[in-house]
Amino acid sequence: MKIAVCIKRVPVMEVKFAITADGSRYEETGLKYDINDFDLWAIEAALQLKEKAGAGSVHVVCLGPNAAQEQIRKAMAMGADSGTLLETDARVYDGLAVARALAAELKDGGYDLVLFGRVAIDSMNQMTGPMVAELLGLPVVTNVFKLDIGGATGRAERVLEGASEVVEFPLPAVLTIDDGLNKERLPSLKGIMAAKKKPLDVKPAALGEQAVVARSMALPPERAAGRIVGEGADAVPELVRLLQTEAKVL
Repeated sequence: MKIAVCIKRVPVMEVKFAITADGSRYEETGLKYDINDFDLWAIEAALQLKEKAGAGSVHVVCLGPNAAQEQIRKAMAMGADSGTLLETDARVYDGLAVARALAAELKDGGYDLVLFGRVAIDSMNQMTGPMVAELLGLPVVTNVFKLDIGGATGRAERVLEGASEVVEFPLPAVLTIDDGLNKERLPSLKGIMAAKKKPLDVKPAALGEQAVVARSMALPPERAAGRIVGEGADAVPELVRLLQTEAKVL
């Protein structure tokens, strides 16, 4: 089984972000980067499918700056066999431009499966996987949290609002992986050493014209400080009054 996994380099989110002086982007100084969480689960899904089949390969594709080689090497340390970096120093906000660049790279690869994480935690658009599937003319199943591949078909259970849905699909196909499918493995020391020797191809990203650009960014306003209106049952009337007159939620 030949599987491609598309990953994204994202900032580690447990920090306080700042906006540059011109308001055009977030400040990168001091930020740490890693593989998008959902993409880690997609890598794990690919590795488990390869191990279950007893043969095959897992190839990682990432669009981003030259520094994203670090994230590809991490995927290799987990067990991926090879990687490709579609290099660009630009911050790309046009999801269709990203999808076109990825589809151009994937179209002649002969992959049985192309996996994405369900969503990127920095942009939260959930668009790249389905658009790549459309550009490649492949079936797509999103929000997958249970997966079984048998022969030339697959069976997946996907998340719906308050329910789930079981679907069957032919291969090749594109899947987006949700957080319930598995927990990613940690790279071993042996895997980290082996990753240094695995093939990693770097080529320019074919982004083309971008229709979506970010004109400005701003942080959300600071929340007003809370206040204590009293204690016990005696505070209820005042609390209700404030909810009606100030918060206007009653």
